[in-house]
Amino acid sequence: MYDELKKITTAGKESFDLFRLQPGVPFDHAFSQLSVLLGCIRHLTTEAEMENDRQAGSAARILSEMAKALIDDMERGLTKPH
Repeated sequence: MYDELKKITTAGKESFDLFRLQPGVPFDHAFSQLSVLLGCIRHLTTEAEMENDRQAGSAARILSEMAKALIDDMERGLTKPH
């Protein structure tokens, strides 16, 4: 299964305001970056709730949209013909 995932790349179709996902990013690298993004979102969300920090809340929302775009693009990469 892991060898199959090595052949999968991002589709490069999803975009987020000023950012666009690049086609051809290896799935394992995209997944690793997604994990980092989700960790940041979790941290910022906790900060926003505990400290009533609106700036952290806004940053978490923006990063959440970026993570969603990455997930959607990775899904497209999984379903595109190889």
